[in-house]
Amino acid sequence: MIADAQAPRRALVTGLTGQDGSFLAELLLEKGYRVIGSSRRPAMDSLGSSEHLRGRVELIHGDLHEPESLVEAVASVRPHELYHLAAPSFVPWSWQHPAKTFAAIVESTATLLEVVRDQCKQTRVFVAASGAIFGDAPESPQRESTPCRPQTPYATAKLAAHQLVGLVRDHDGIFACSGILYNHESERRPAAFVSRKVTRAAAAIKLGLTEKVVLGDLRVMRDWSFAGDIMRGAWLALQSEQADDYIFSSGTPHSVAQLAETAFAHVGLEAARYVRVDPNLVRPRERVPQVGDSSRAYERLDWRPTLSFQQLIHRMVDADLEALITNRPV
Repeated sequence: MIADAQAPRRALVTGLTGQDGSFLAELLLEKGYRVIGSSRRPAMDSLGSSEHLRGRVELIHGDLHEPESLVEAVASVRPHELYHLAAPSFVPWSWQHPAKTFAAIVESTATLLEVVRDQCKQTRVFVAASGAIFGDAPESPQRESTPCRPQTPYATAKLAAHQLVGLVRDHDGIFACSGILYNHESERRPAAFVSRKVTRAAAAIKLGLTEKVVLGDLRVMRDWSFAGDIMRGAWLALQSEQADDYIFSSGTPHSVAQLAETAFAHVGLEAARYVRVDPNLVRPRERVPQVGDSSRAYERLDWRPTLSFQQLIHRMVDADLEALITNRPV
């Protein structure tokens, strides 16, 4: 058992190897936590976005598709805080694999809540939900009380996990928070996501490595924030006196066109000269913008974003320029 009454606070993080897990792990280490990440891969494999933390974090086996491994991980670590961040997050994949999506998101959340309730009820739990749960929302910006109308298998699964957190919290009295996370980005975001696709293209075109970038609907609006800010919100949620659900967002929408203009302008280029639209990538437009109202987090957690949209995109472009110049992998 990983336990010692005199040891620092223990945090168990699922999804340690991803963008969010890496920023959260950095924050927790700075605050003196002992950080244990669950992973389905052998310890000698790459830690992904957390590779630079190798030797400072510990690993334990845990697979979203193997519930017993999650039970064993929690029972072994007996964490003071549990952050459930791991999930398949590429929305198109959820259309191809709805059953796997539900198993990975809903079943894993249910398993973790159950083992905390039954074996370590003092553990505080944070579960990462998504602003996508609101889908075709009747209002904008969306609040925690806004009716949810998810439009994808991913969003539907995230909604089920989000609602389960509230039900178990109220029924069993465990300290569990659901964080409704709107789009959050960084230089650690995988290249398949539009934010990173754009910043990587701006850097590559500036360096003469490519000539254009192909996107979908440039008018789509998103509420983009810095991933490090969002993870600080997750930590703050578990430091509060009472468990609750919180929206974490910038509260300001920007279009994909604005994203491209900001990225290309940072390297002295005009986005319109290099951006091409593929009609096959254009999806039906949302009736209301996906924008979050983080008033509850502001008031109860004293949480605020630290990076503006422009600062975030500039940071990502700079990182992509450096990576391409030094031949570091994406």
